[in-house]
Amino acid sequence: MGKVDKILANAALPQLCLYASAKYKNRTAFSLLCEEQITRQVTYAQMGSRAKQIASLLRQMGVKKGGRVMLLSDNCPEWPIAYFGIAIAGAVSVPLLTGFSPEQIKNIAEHSGISAICISEKMAEKLDSSKLFSGILSQIPCICIENINYNADINEESEDFDLQTSINDPDELATIIYTSGTQGSSKGVMLSSRNLISSALSSNEFFPIYPSDRLLSVLPLAHSYECGLGFLAPIFSGASITYLDRPPSPSILLPALKLLRPTAMITVPLLMEKIYNNAIGPKLEANKLYKFAPTRLLASWIAGRKLIAAFGGKIRFLGIGGAPLAPQVEKFLHNARFPYSIGYGLTETSPLVAGNTPLKFTFGSGIAGSSIVKLRVDKGEIQVKGPNVMIGYYNDAEKTKETFTDDGWLRTGDLGNLDNKGRLHIKGRLKAMILGPSGENIYPEEIEGLLGSSQLVEESLVYSGKKGELIALVRLSEAAISEAAKTAAGVIEHALEELRIWANRKLAAFSRLSKIEIRYEPFEKTPTMKIKRYLYI
Repeated sequence: MGKVDKILANAALPQLCLYASAKYKNRTAFSLLCEEQITRQVTYAQMGSRAKQIASLLRQMGVKKGGRVMLLSDNCPEWPIAYFGIAIAGAVSVPLLTGFSPEQIKNIAEHSGISAICISEKMAEKLDSSKLFSGILSQIPCICIENINYNADINEESEDFDLQTSINDPDELATIIYTSGTQGSSKGVMLSSRNLISSALSSNEFFPIYPSDRLLSVLPLAHSYECGLGFLAPIFSGASITYLDRPPSPSILLPALKLLRPTAMITVPLLMEKIYNNAIGPKLEANKLYKFAPTRLLASWIAGRKLIAAFGGKIRFLGIGGAPLAPQVEKFLHNARFPYSIGYGLTETSPLVAGNTPLKFTFGSGIAGSSIVKLRVDKGEIQVKGPNVMIGYYNDAEKTKETFTDDGWLRTGDLGNLDNKGRLHIKGRLKAMILGPSGENIYPEEIEGLLGSSQLVEESLVYSGKKGELIALVRLSEAAISEAAKTAAGVIEHALEELRIWANRKLAAFSRLSKIEIRYEPFEKTPTMKIKRYLYI
């Protein structure tokens, strides 16, 4: 453990903020990329002073130690400042995804018992116009995080701003994160400062971050994945984080990568799968070098250099997690020597459990647990114990009890196995597993991964029909639809039948598909781009 690690290993969030603010001072902490211009730059010193100013305002509004404060905003430099400000005030943050409906936000506000809201102007306008949220903004004190006069002086010695009393015990509740899971249940995950900081520190085992690093944030900060690994982990090292002012569509993302030239990013598999399926895969398969086995690796390496250039040319780490990565995409990234890393975690583990070091692992070798966690597999289920594991679910003792074993291990609900080297191999979700006609375990994610390797398929979902038959609900790729439009009617049905036959040749007898159905609209997904299975099964 390094010197910084020793100082912060037993710290709470306020101490992390003020330590980084003092240590990195004039280095840029956060900025916003807007219309190909980097704006709203915030130094580390400003991060600390502005977080204290928000804390002072919250105290003046009557927020007490342990009070709940909702944080509702799209990604921007003011989001992490407000997050730290809530902690410095001694309060508990309740960060929400902006994709939640007004009704969900209202329910969470009531369930968590919030006493104040830190909100962006855009979200305030959205909720103020909603009848479902009527009255709540007028009943609960609000801070618009973009409109604070951060140049105003604050009296840190005043009675309403006693910094010492705000620095809470690292094991006290620091945040409640409401999940939007694949199974349809939104739960309030209670995390302490120790949970969050231990997980963020452990990420350095797989990828150390330096003050010179530039990160581009493309995932919502209200999700534990981005908050823990894309925000808290870089703060330890004084790195710079840039946020986008709009969703990262290709037309927005590619110019941003060219301008910022990030050295590190974290993302979800869907981004890389779209890049591969739309831009890399078709060209690679048409390449003569790729068709010829002795030069196939060379062709992949050349394509990998072009991909690195598309990312700005300086990328040395791309963390991929939140959902399974299509095997053919991972194989390409590995053969191309692209500096990617597969990670595994949950909101309930703050989030990191296991990962890989870029370019230092063998394809298909599994992922290693971080040094702070213990891993075991019981009856096929992955179970975890460590300082990163949540306190429990807010106001739900019954669900908390169900989620922990009698001897204190967190039941992840994920299926997998540990090999003889202790590396983890993940098969899928326990609740998604389908029991075959003779008791076989069928993992729909594996079949979906196989279907995704076809250029016909944009995304798919495999489920069990009323008679136990396996059905794949498939959304076709744009390329497949465009090609079909040029030919006679019925070509899509013929192509899908050929896809079914092709897939079944590669599947075990008990996992073979009975039919494939077309879906024309995108599947509804979680923030980490996992399909919400409960909506379609």
